[in-house]
Formats: sequence, structure tokens, C-alpha cells
Amino acid sequence: MPLLPSSVWPHGALRIVRLWSLLLVVLQGLSACASLPPPPPRTPTQALAEPQATALGKRVAAVQPAANLSGFRVVTSGTDALAVLMTLADQAERTLDLQYYLVHNEASTRALLQHVRAAADRGVRVRLLVDDMHTAGNDDALLRMTRHPRIEVRLYNPLPSGRFSTITKVLGSLHDVSRINRRMHNKMFVADNALAFSGGRNLGDAYFLQSDKANFVDMDLLVAGPAVRALSRSFDRYWNSELAYPVEALVSADTPAATPASAASTAAPAGASAPQPQPALDAPPPAEPTIGMAAESAARDIAPGGRLRLQWAPARLLADDPAKIENGGAEVGPDQTMFDDVASLLRSARREVLIISPYLVPGQRGMAVFHELRQRGVMVRVLTSSLAATDAPVVHAGYSRYRRPMLQEGIELYELRPQISAASARLGAFGQSRARLHAKALVVDGRWLLVGSMNLDPRSIDLNSEIGLLLNSPALAEDFRRLFDDVVQNNSYRLELRNDTNLRWVTQSRDGPAVVEDSEPESTFLRRLSFWLMAPIAPEEML
Repeated sequence: MPLLPSSVWPHGALRIVRLWSLLLVVLQGLSACASLPPPPPRTPTQALAEPQATALGKRVAAVQPAANLSGFRVVTSGTDALAVLMTLADQAERTLDLQYYLVHNEASTRALLQHVRAAADRGVRVRLLVDDMHTAGNDDALLRMTRHPRIEVRLYNPLPSGRFSTITKVLGSLHDVSRINRRMHNKMFVADNALAFSGGRNLGDAYFLQSDKANFVDMDLLVAGPAVRALSRSFDRYWNSELAYPVEALVSADTPAATPASAASTAAPAGASAPQPQPALDAPPPAEPTIGMAAESAARDIAPGGRLRLQWAPARLLADDPAKIENGGAEVGPDQTMFDDVASLLRSARREVLIISPYLVPGQRGMAVFHELRQRGVMVRVLTSSLAATDAPVVHAGYSRYRRPMLQEGIELYELRPQISAASARLGAFGQSRARLHAKALVVDGRWLLVGSMNLDPRSIDLNSEIGLLLNSPALAEDFRRLFDDVVQNNSYRLELRNDTNLRWVTQSRDGPAVVEDSEPESTFLRRLSFWLMAPIAPEEML
């Protein structure tokens, strides 16, 4: 509370007081730098051992053609994805396991978590595992969730001090930067160890086409069969890891994480309306997001009375072990990361490779793979983010160093435009919101399809843990090709080299000649300026 009412303070002086208050809070946080406490005692738990005894397990068994085959359905629309997650939560009888890098405190997430809590009220055991980098502001809500006897919440690779903001959390752990720089990037939602949803999406409005400003083009798989059990085994390894801390071991109930942040704020100036407080992560939304449920949606298939329509195929889980993050990755040897598996898959190509990677910084290792493929005559087509459509301009700065070398290798290179054509209905209704790319997938020789969390950049390759499902399915690979062709033809720029040095962005038009531009199209001056300033200095190994 200020010493005098806010109406007494001149507006400029009030800002200065706020800045000084915030600075004092930050300094207090830094003075309390804390090393990661010893892992608290806890009992290891595992995924449900008998999924076939649940209703979802029985429905999967009724349509599974062979015990060694897994069932899949590609989900690209954000509204469909949210409907699938809600329906999985509603249909679970025994267990729900959620593992995510980002859980944004937004309406769609709050609505989904209400479905998860309702499952716990029915007796379903819930395990929620979240990477701790971006949990600032949610500690109290996560702690309240654990008061439910059927809900456990763990934070992975935590930043123990300065927990009232991401900045202070990072500053409070700078003495341990080699550890905190490694993050759990995995994403999965598993119901009764019978059905799962895994791919590129985190939890938040932009992933589910619920944002008015910008939404992601993303991709996930609805999964059944043995691949679900493989996902659950990976989840258990992270859940039982020494770096997975129960939230109550990091957050004290009598010292709410929000207290320091509120100390830095004051009342609004006279005549100004006070900002509305953001609802807590565990608060029920005033209304459910508008998602609908089309006749062909995967959620309708999962709901009671639906019929599971899946493509069945052999599959293998590619996943980094928690050892990639533990002890600074010292225990991970050569050829033991997900990238090693992906590089081997790419090198196996004989005809064609299709890649979608929103953050594309191939580095020397990636360029060596591309060079080898092109030397053997393998066609390589890549879709990534444009400057106008990226949510990470600093990564775009690293990517820009490789555009000319990739084009000189003969790689077809496309960048997503910031507006999605209404003709691309399968991606969902973006309306007037800007489009950003977040899907991570590739196809090799029209047979192998990989969908997961991994970008082709140094952070995914060397620092973060990643996960993906590799399917041996010509049918799903062809489905992906059609989607890829639609996006590059209707929603992307094709990059070309003029005189072997100058970049050109070409936009195809159905009704007229192609539009050719010589600089980053549809990007603002400020974004181009920041990109120009960052490009020479962005540290590639951190991107």
C-alpha cells in the first residue's frame, strides 16, 4: 500500500515509485538465490497396468486389427484438439497423465483443467507434470490443485527462488545456468493408458484457435494401442525423475508466490480504471470456449456412442531420456539422443523428404545431412516460419544464416505467411488472427511419418528433451503430403535465389501472376529492424 493515496501522487512520480518498488523486490529475490534443494522423498508411481479393463481400453481392443499395431489420427485444427483433450478427460475412468512444457493461464486451459478436476472428482488419479520455466504466477493455483486427494502436480527441473516472475526465477538461478538452460519440451495427454494425444501443442489459447490476435498452425496425433504404453513409459521416467519436484516442496502455503509481485503494484491513478485481475489457473471460466464438434471430428469418435476411426500401423516412440537434462546431460553418450534417431531416419531417404519445423537452425550437423541427401539426388522440401509469422525473432535471426546455403544445395524452402487462406479449412478457422507455425513433423519416402515436439535447431538437438512418434504408414504419410502441399501452395512464400546470392520471396496467386518481393514480406519496420540488429550476434548454440 502506498504511503499516500494514489490521487495525491503526480502520474510520473507514481511510475517512479512503482519502478523503485519493483527494483527492491528484484533485489530481494536475488539476495535469496537458492540452489536446488535435495529431491524430496516420494513413492514412485506408474501408468495404469491394465488399460484393457477400462471403457476406453475395451473400445480400442474392439477395433484393433492386430496386437502389434497402433492406431493414429492426425489432428491439425486447434478447436478439434481442445475438444479431443476435454473428451479424453471426460471419458477417463482410472488415470490421466499430463506432461507439458507450457501451461498458459488462459481461458482454454482453465476450461480444460475443470474437465480434469471433474475426472478427479469421479475418482480418476491425475498426474500433472509441467516444466518449471514458465510457471510464474501459477504457483498458488497449482498448490491448490494438489489439495484434491486424486491430483498430484510436479514441476520439472525447477527454479526454486524468485518465483513471482520468470525474470526473477532466472536471475535467482543464474549460478546454476547449465542446469536451468535444459528444459523438458515433451507434450502428451494420456487417458487410462488406452488413448493418448501427443505432438506439438502446449496448453493455451493460441494452440486451440481461441486467441483474437495470433494462433498456431500445429499438429498432434490421437494415439491408441502399444504406442500409448510407450508414451506412458516415457512419462513415468520423467515423473519419477529426481528433477520432478512436487509443487508443495517448492511453494509454501503460508507464503503465496503472488505476494512479492503484489508488493510492487499500487492503485491506479485517479480517473483511470483499475485493471481486472486475471483469474487463477484453477478458476472455472465464465463459459466454455466455443469449439463445436464436427461430424468428422476425432472428439466425436471418442465420445460415448462414437466409433474410433484410426489408421493402424507399426510405430516406434523416439524420446530423449531424462538423462539429457539431469547432470547437465553428462550421462548422455553419442548416438543416444532423439536427434540421432532423426538424423538416421533422414539419411535413410532414397527419394524425398518433407519437413515442417517452425524453428529451423540446422547448424553444421543438419547441413551435413542435407548435403548428403542432395548429393544422392533426394528431394528435400522444408516449411518454416517467416519473419512476419514467427513468435521467436531471435531464432529467425539464426535461421537466416542458413537460407542461402540451403537454397544453394537445391532445397525447396518455404516460409509460412501470417494469414491463413479460408481455403485451408483443415487447419481450422483463423479468421483475422495472425498465423504462426508450431507443428513439427516430417515424412521420408512417402512411408515414414514423424510427429512430435522436436524442432531442427540447437536447443532441441542438444539442450531440451523431446519426444515424437514414428509411424510406418504410407496412408498417413500421403495425408501429410496433401496437408504440406496445401500449406505451401496457399499459405506460404517460396524462397528463391537471384544471381545465386539475392533472396526473393515468391507468393503464388490462383488468379494472377506470382508476387515477387526482395525483402522480408508482410513484416513491420520495427520487426525488420530488431531482426537486423540481432542477426549478427544471436548465439546459435542457445537458439
